Amino acid sequence: MKLSLFYLSVLTLLSFNTFAQSNQITDLKCEYLTNPIGIDATSPRFVWQLKDGRLGAIQSAYQIFIGTDSLEVKNGKGNVWQTAKINSSKNLIAYEGKALQPFTKYYWEVHLWDKDGKTINSSIASFETGMMGMQNWKGTWISDDNNIHTKPAAYYRKTFQPKKQIKSARAYIAVAGLYELYINGKKIGNHRLDPMYTRFDRRNLYVSYDITNQLQNGRNAIGVILGNGWYNFQSKGVWDYERAPWRARPTFCMDIRVTYTDGSVETISSDKSWKTVTGPIVFNSIYTGEHYDARLEKAGWDLPDYDDSKWEGITNRQAPSANIVSQAMQPIRNVEKIAAKSMNKINDSTYVFDLGRNIAGVSQITLNGDSNTVVRLIHAERLYKNGYPDQSNIDYFLDSLTWKSDPYGTDIYKLSGKGEETFMPHFNYKGFQYVEVKSNKAISLTKESLVGYFMHSDVAPVGSINSSSDLINKIWAATNASYLSNLQGYPTDCPQREKNGWTGDAQIACETGMYNFDSITLYEKWLADHRDEQQPNGVLPAIIPTDGWGYEWANGPDWTSTIAIIPWNVYLFYGDSKILSDNYNNIKRYVDHINYLYPTGLTTWGLGDWAPVKSTTPVELTSSVYYYTDVNILAKTAKLLGKNDDFEAYSALAKKIKDAINAKYLNTQTGIYADGHQTEQAVPLYWGIVPDNLKNKVAANLADSVAANKFHLDMGILGAKAILGALSDNGQAQTAYRLASQDTAPSWGWWIVNGATTLYENWNINAARDISLNHIMFGEIGAWMYKGLAGIRIDENHPGFKNVILSPNFVAGLDHFEAKHTGPNGEIVSSWKREGKSVVYDVIIPANSTASITFPQDGGKKVYENGKLLNISGQYKITSGTYEFEIK
Repeated sequence: MKLSLFYLSVLTLLSFNTFAQSNQITDLKCEYLTNPIGIDATSPRFVWQLKDGRLGAIQSAYQIFIGTDSLEVKNGKGNVWQTAKINSSKNLIAYEGKALQPFTKYYWEVHLWDKDGKTINSSIASFETGMMGMQNWKGTWISDDNNIHTKPAAYYRKTFQPKKQIKSARAYIAVAGLYELYINGKKIGNHRLDPMYTRFDRRNLYVSYDITNQLQNGRNAIGVILGNGWYNFQSKGVWDYERAPWRARPTFCMDIRVTYTDGSVETISSDKSWKTVTGPIVFNSIYTGEHYDARLEKAGWDLPDYDDSKWEGITNRQAPSANIVSQAMQPIRNVEKIAAKSMNKINDSTYVFDLGRNIAGVSQITLNGDSNTVVRLIHAERLYKNGYPDQSNIDYFLDSLTWKSDPYGTDIYKLSGKGEETFMPHFNYKGFQYVEVKSNKAISLTKESLVGYFMHSDVAPVGSINSSSDLINKIWAATNASYLSNLQGYPTDCPQREKNGWTGDAQIACETGMYNFDSITLYEKWLADHRDEQQPNGVLPAIIPTDGWGYEWANGPDWTSTIAIIPWNVYLFYGDSKILSDNYNNIKRYVDHINYLYPTGLTTWGLGDWAPVKSTTPVELTSSVYYYTDVNILAKTAKLLGKNDDFEAYSALAKKIKDAINAKYLNTQTGIYADGHQTEQAVPLYWGIVPDNLKNKVAANLADSVAANKFHLDMGILGAKAILGALSDNGQAQTAYRLASQDTAPSWGWWIVNGATTLYENWNINAARDISLNHIMFGEIGAWMYKGLAGIRIDENHPGFKNVILSPNFVAGLDHFEAKHTGPNGEIVSSWKREGKSVVYDVIIPANSTASITFPQDGGKKVYENGKLLNISGQYKITSGTYEFEIK
C-alpha cells in the first residue's frame, strides 16, 4: 500500500511538473518583432501565445503591464500602462497608455488566466522607441562632392571620445542608397542591403542598433560605406531607373546617442566634421554586380588611429524626403551558407562552380594571386552544353552597349597580391546556381574556394509540408525557395533579371508566403510603398516601388489588386485589422477610379492571364473578376470598420459587377464561361463569381476540361492561382491532385523532373525568352497544399485561426500527407495516413483556438474517435487539443 502511495505521489508530481512546463506564455512580440529597438509606432501592438496542451485550453483573461522599470513590471506594476484584468481570449493588444517617449526602453509582461482560472505570468519582454518624429534628428544629411556618374563608392569616417563612463549607446542611421556601418574596425550587425528599398523622394527608412558593446572609453572610430542600391542606378536597363526622379549620389544622416552612467546624454551626429574618400569598391550596381580593386583598400580606415589627413571634407545635402521612419521589419541577411556541390576546372584560369540549387544571394571566393590578377565571377542559372554559364535567359533587359564595362550578373575582383584574399560583394545580389570564375592569369582553386550565401528577408518559417510523394515535397520546397528568393525587403518577380516589385506576382503568392513564413512586417512595409506610389485619382503602378515606370502599362486590377488582396489576407492570417484600416482610403480611391472609368461593371484594364500554355482568356473576364474581388474586400472591410454606408454602397457595386460578368460570360444552361478554357472556368469559380446553384456544374466542366487535356495545365498565372482551389473547393480534389502531381509537360512536376529547385517563369522550359528559372508567379500551389490536401483553412468570421476550418482531402495517389502551420495562437497540425482501407487523421489545435472539421466520407464511410463512432451531421466542432480520428 505504501509503495502504491509512493508511485501515486510521484505520478502526481510528474503530472504537475508537466502541467507547469506546458502552461506558459511564449512568443512575446511588439510590432511582431522580438524585443525590438527603434520603434516609432505611437500605439504599438503586443502579441503572445499560450502554450497549454490540454483539451479545451483557453486564455480566460489577461492583464498587461508596461513600464520603464523592469523590476516594477515584474512585480505587477506598470508606470506607463497597466490594464485591469480583462476577461478575454485576445492575444493581440494595441497600446493605450501614456504617450510613449523617444529613445526610451520599455518593459512589458502579461499575466494570463487559463481555463481553470489559474494565473500564468510571462517572462519580461521589452521594446525601445526610436526617433518617433523628424524633429528629434540632430544629424545633417551628408555626402561627398561627387555626382551621380562617379563610380567608386564613398567611405566616411569620424572619431570621437566619450566624455564619461558609458551606460548605453544607440546608432540611428538613415540612408538614401545602401550602407554598411563600422565601429572600431568591426561591421555593425548582420543585415544586408540596408535600408530596404522605398520611393526615396517620399519615404526613407532608418535602422537602429545597440552599439553599447562596440564603443570603448578611449577614442572611437565610426565608419560608413555607401552603395548605390536603387537610389543611384548606374546600369542601364528597360525600367528607366537611371532616370529616376530621386536619383543622386548616395547620402546619409546618423545620430549616435550615448547615455552615460550619470544619466546625461551626448549625441555624435553626421556633420561637417566627418571626412570622406573613395575606396576599393570601384563600381556597384544592385542590378548587375560589384567591381572591387583590393589594391585600393585602406587598411584600418575604420580604426581610431588611422591617418585620415588626406581625406576630404563632406558636403551637406538636403534630406531626400520629409518622411524618415523606422525600418521595423525583418532585415535581409545571409541566411544560409551553401557549399559548392561540384567544381569543373575548364583550364588553369577558368573554373565553374555548381551550388546544386538555384538561389538569390551572393558568392564568396577565397584565393591567392599577384596584384595584377583580375578575376571575374559570372553568375548564371544554367550552363551551355560546353559547360560555360548561359545568361541568355535573363540578359536581354540590359542595354547591350554597357556589357563590356558593366557585365550582367558579374563581380570583378582585382587582387591585392598580399596573400590569401576573400571577396564577397557588399551592395548587390544575384539569382544563380552556377558561378564561372575566370581569371586573366592562372590561379589554383578547389571546390571549397567558393561558397554561396542565400540572401533574403529573414522571415521565420511557420509552416511545413511532408507527404508520401517525393514530387509533391520537392514542388513545395521549390515554391518556398522561389518565395524567399523574391523577398528582398519587398516581394519581387525574379532575383537575377529584374528584381522589380511586380504586383501581380505578389498577390498570387501572398497566401503561399503566409502559410509558410511570418511575413506580416514585410507586407505592412510594402503596403506603405503602395500608399507612397498611389496617384491622387487612385491609380497604382504595376511595379512597386517604381521610378515612374508602370503607370501606363500592366497596372490593371488583375495586377494592382495587391492594394486590397494583400491587406485582406494579412487580416485573415493574423486577425489584425490595422493593415486594412491603414489602407482603407487607398482601396476606396482605387475602386472608385475603376468604377469611374468602367461604369458598366466590366473592365478591360489589365494584362490578363499572363504566360499561358496555349489557350487565351478575355482580359475583360479576368480583370472584371479581380475588380469584383477588390470591391467585395472593400465592402467587407467597411463593415468590419463600422462604415455602414460604404458597406451598403460597395456591396451593391460588387453585386452589379458579378451580375455583369455572369450576364456576359456565363451560359447558365451548360455551366460554361466564355469558351470553357481552364482559366475561364477556374477564375470565376475561385473568386466567388459563380452562382451557388451552378458551382458543381462549373466545377465538373472544369474537371472535364482538365481531363480532356490529359490532366495537364493550359493556362497562365491567373489561371494557375485559381485552378487547384477551384477544383478542390468544389468536389474535384482528385482532379486537382492529378494536375498538381503531373510530371510531364506542361506542369510544375515537369520542372522538377528536369532538375528545378525553384519555380520557373514559363511552362516551356525551352522558351527563347521569359524563362527566368526563379519566379514566384506560379506559386499558389504552395498555399493549395495546406488548403486543398491538409484542409487547413481560415474562418473568415474568426480570423487569425481563432477557429480553424479543417476540410482534408484524402486523395488517391498519396498514402500520407501532413501540414503544420503556426498561426497567432500556436501550431496547427493536420495529418492523415492510410492504414489498410482506413485513413487515420491526426489533428492538433493550439490553445485559444477551436476547429470545425469536415470529414471526407465517400462511399458511406464512418468516423471514429478513440474507437467510438461519431454521429456527424455537417461540421464536427472541437476545442483545442490533440485528436486522432479514423475514417473507415
